[in-house]
Amino acid sequence: MAASAQKPIDLYYWPTPNGWKITIMLEECGLPYAIHPVNIGKGDQFKPEFLDISPNNKMPAIVDHQGPDGQPISVFESGAILQYLGRKTGQFYPQDERGRVEVEQWLFWQMGGFGPMLGQTHHFRIYAPEKVPYAIERYTNETNRLYGVLNKRLADREYVAGDYSIADMSIAPWAKLWERQGQNIEDFPHVKRWLNAVLERPAVQRALEVNAEDRGSYDMKDPAVQAVLFGQKAR
Repeated sequence: MAASAQKPIDLYYWPTPNGWKITIMLEECGLPYAIHPVNIGKGDQFKPEFLDISPNNKMPAIVDHQGPDGQPISVFESGAILQYLGRKTGQFYPQDERGRVEVEQWLFWQMGGFGPMLGQTHHFRIYAPEKVPYAIERYTNETNRLYGVLNKRLADREYVAGDYSIADMSIAPWAKLWERQGQNIEDFPHVKRWLNAVLERPAVQRALEVNAEDRGSYDMKDPAVQAVLFGQKAR
């Protein structure tokens, strides 16, 4: 993490695609930050002090002690955090309206489709306690369609929305898990080229290593863990 006199941003985090988005942005911007692990397998997301910051009981969330007018601000939802940090730093989020709309379209595409649909694919292919063939086929096919949309978008450009931006940072953490989603990256050569370029960035590599050991710290097939993650019940 970059050294600075600025007070670190508190990042409430677990190493998942949505969590990685924010460590990527913080590393790319060189902002100092302090990690507060939110162990989603143990139900940390339901603790009252976390709900004060993230009322939807989802991580990531941040507290910037030097927010607007120098006053603290908390932000939840990964897309909103990326936009906030982009405005705060003036980096990776265009300031002109046309460029900003271009980035926001693809950021919201990820937030509304690429993330949720791929998450459902992970669930039914890997974690569901019983196999539901219809659900597996439905979400795997929709994931395939979305990769096709992304592949077409990247056919004639280096990055998703002009220069490297928060749109790329939001999409790449999900796309790097293509194998778990039942996809063949060779079917999407433009996505493959783009994803490799993003993952080779030093800041991205640092970001993906943050608390990486926590990712396998519980058994996702443990019924108690599933009750927390999928039943949305505190342990």
